[in-house]
Amino acid sequence: MQQKQIRDFCIIAHIDHGKSTLVDRLLEVTKTIPERQMQEQFLDQMELERERKITIKAKAIRMDYKAPNGQEYQLNLIDTPGHVDFTYEVSRSLAAVEGAILVVDASQGIQAQTLANVSIAMEHNLQLIPVINKIDLLNAQPNEVAESLKHILGFDEGEIIFASAKEGKGIDKVMQAIIERIPSPRRNQDAPLRALIFDSKYDSYKGVVAFVRIVDGNISEGEQLKLMSTGKASEALEVGIFKPEMLPLPVLNAGEVGYIATGLKNASDCRVGDTITSARNSASQPLPGYRPIKPMVFAGFYPMEVKDYRNLRDALDKLRLSDASLSYEPESSNALGSGFRCGFLGLLHMDIVRERLEREYGLRILITAPSIAYQLHKRDGTIVMVDNPARLPPSCEVKEIDEPWISVSIITPNKYIGALMELLPLYKGQFQQMEYLRENKEEDDSIWKQAILKYNMPLSAILVDFHDRLKSCTQGYASLDYTFAEYHPVHLVKLEILVNNQSIDALSRIVHADQAFAEGRALVKKLRQLIPRQLFDVAIQAAVEGKIIARETVKALRKNVLAKCYGGDVTRKRKLLEKQAEGKKRLKRVGKVEIPEEAFITMLKRD
Repeated sequence: MQQKQIRDFCIIAHIDHGKSTLVDRLLEVTKTIPERQMQEQFLDQMELERERKITIKAKAIRMDYKAPNGQEYQLNLIDTPGHVDFTYEVSRSLAAVEGAILVVDASQGIQAQTLANVSIAMEHNLQLIPVINKIDLLNAQPNEVAESLKHILGFDEGEIIFASAKEGKGIDKVMQAIIERIPSPRRNQDAPLRALIFDSKYDSYKGVVAFVRIVDGNISEGEQLKLMSTGKASEALEVGIFKPEMLPLPVLNAGEVGYIATGLKNASDCRVGDTITSARNSASQPLPGYRPIKPMVFAGFYPMEVKDYRNLRDALDKLRLSDASLSYEPESSNALGSGFRCGFLGLLHMDIVRERLEREYGLRILITAPSIAYQLHKRDGTIVMVDNPARLPPSCEVKEIDEPWISVSIITPNKYIGALMELLPLYKGQFQQMEYLRENKEEDDSIWKQAILKYNMPLSAILVDFHDRLKSCTQGYASLDYTFAEYHPVHLVKLEILVNNQSIDALSRIVHADQAFAEGRALVKKLRQLIPRQLFDVAIQAAVEGKIIARETVKALRKNVLAKCYGGDVTRKRKLLEKQAEGKKRLKRVGKVEIPEEAFITMLKRD
């Protein structure tokens, strides 16, 4: 097919704005999927995606479309997630296309992730097609949402398409806009091969399968390849497209989206964002690729069974192929053994990775309390990043600790502005700006009359219950987006938990100095209820810099050594009791308290 008849595009939207339903209608119109095989959320094949009703992984599919004028087109669609934790997936998809369909819910209007996705699309100079979806709902306000799109994002009235993906309204106009507005890929078919890797997965027989957009040249089966960043050589065992299953083809040309089975067995040899070129006729310059991603939240992943350590390592290797935003490195704990310190983009991302490891690889995992990375200035002038309490050096070596702060954008109906302005200072939020999304600032009950609040706040503040309280005080209507802003100096301390004078590193955490007592007190009280009673008193203590700030005691079990005494002199009873007391003292010195697995699981869950 000629290059001018190819369209590469993706669909971007805030979560739950009907993006997956719109994809279903496009698949039906182009007859890509037989009617008997069609089902809701067709591209969301992962079990977790269907359970949670969200898109987690970007998906690619080729659709062949015959326009009303008889002209045939090749449409390459990359479906994207909508949650803020998967923004990196969206940015990778946008870098591989020329246009994007922007879906906005007619009943909810512009949301935080809508603005974030539009910003990324504009960075890539993409052609945007605004679609107001769900116009069939009783509480839909399509005209008011259209005014917001014109006022905030600068769209013309003629560009906006009104649709209902559920009922199939407006789908023909969407197809027409894809053909007329999105430009065809302008690439050089005769230049040396350059293919951008935007995703990948591991296959037991084909090795690493790279999902690629062919930018220049072409590639055929059996061709010798080279990855430009690592210099690794491989062979194209198979090339093809997604329909949506992998369909082998003899050749992929410039402008097309498909896959290359590289045969590589080491996951680190084929990185997302790398450029594949021909080993025989190599390109001189790689493609720009992607900006490196920085994890925001860290947690330790430990196997429940020691023998599963190698299986966990292999599973993380394979999972990182399809999730380039996941990072990890080995670490060990005195209490939990060997495991991995993993970095995530957010708490939902961490939860999804945990569930995928348990479901797809059959692993039972223990996760430590989530933390963030602090920037530490040592007295010798060096600067290090610390994301693990065990790596925090003594205070005498530390000059200053900086905490990451984030810039938070909250879009909310006007009537909840007061509640949010009361909530955010409780989480150390600092007001920056408020802007109404319409020129009319009159208050009423319409949820589309919205404002955007911008605050700066510590990243650690959103790790526990901030999102839940945000939704609670706005009845679920507010939406949140955040980006890293800067580092602020802060007074932090390492809170240690000691059981029978032995430090339990898995329960240690880095906390603000003014919160150390309250948190230490809560931890030891909770742990006292979880540790079973021993034959001696067990002291549970919280300590900061060697100073005990909270203590609870698990009382000893008392064996009735007088049960065999039915009479006789009182001195016999006293001797038995004194002997028991001496034994308890000796046992307390040499005895070891085994903390049960269930106690760790309960303690490491977020309250």
